[in-house]
Amino acid sequence: MDIVSVAILFYVLYRLMRGSAALTIFIGLLSLYILWKLVVLFRMELLSELLGQFISVGIIAIIIVFQPEIRKFLLYLGSRNPFKRANFLLWRERSKRHNIPKINIIVKACANMSASLTGALIVITRENNLDDYVHTGEIINAQTSRELIETIFFKNTPLHDGALIINHQTMVAARCILPVSKREDIPSSMGLRHRSAIGITELTDCIAVIVSEQTGKISYCIEGKIKQGIDDKELKSFLEEIYVV
Repeated sequence: MDIVSVAILFYVLYRLMRGSAALTIFIGLLSLYILWKLVVLFRMELLSELLGQFISVGIIAIIIVFQPEIRKFLLYLGSRNPFKRANFLLWRERSKRHNIPKINIIVKACANMSASLTGALIVITRENNLDDYVHTGEIINAQTSRELIETIFFKNTPLHDGALIINHQTMVAARCILPVSKREDIPSSMGLRHRSAIGITELTDCIAVIVSEQTGKISYCIEGKIKQGIDDKELKSFLEEIYVV
């Protein structure tokens, strides 16, 4: 059980740090720790003392170096309740009609914006209401409507930059600033909208929908994973699977 638990912990850490410079630093620290254990095993007292002094302050160094990753890990734990599928009350609450986003309206708006090459970034909440990010934008608190979504992202409107956050059936805020993913494995062809979508879904349990301004292609992002080049039918099926089923 001990070995399995440690293996799972290292796997989770690897997933959180994958594609970032933090993974290289973590491997370096792990190598140093293994070297220290070998030095102790072979009774090399002087070298063991030197490495031991460094290891003794290793926790502080780890907190400083990995501060963004530690914050990301804690946000990951806080925004994903592992018991929510088994909790009947939460299931019942999510199943209420007024808590389900207006999927048809969102999909239709994305299809229209795709046809007109209008760039868009729509974030749909789940358990986490994203209050910290809502307050970075302009508060709207309007019922979700296709016309209003398309108007917000029209190129000449002051609200088209940034993200639109939808909480249940309410468009809460527009022009919101989202964290940009720092992963190094993201293709250079992806713009700021796609990187922001990956960033917000890495940290929270929300869903992000992107419409490319250059190509008009629709994409969605969940848990830091992005699927590009989908049509409106596939987007509708995905959203219904998340929010309705």
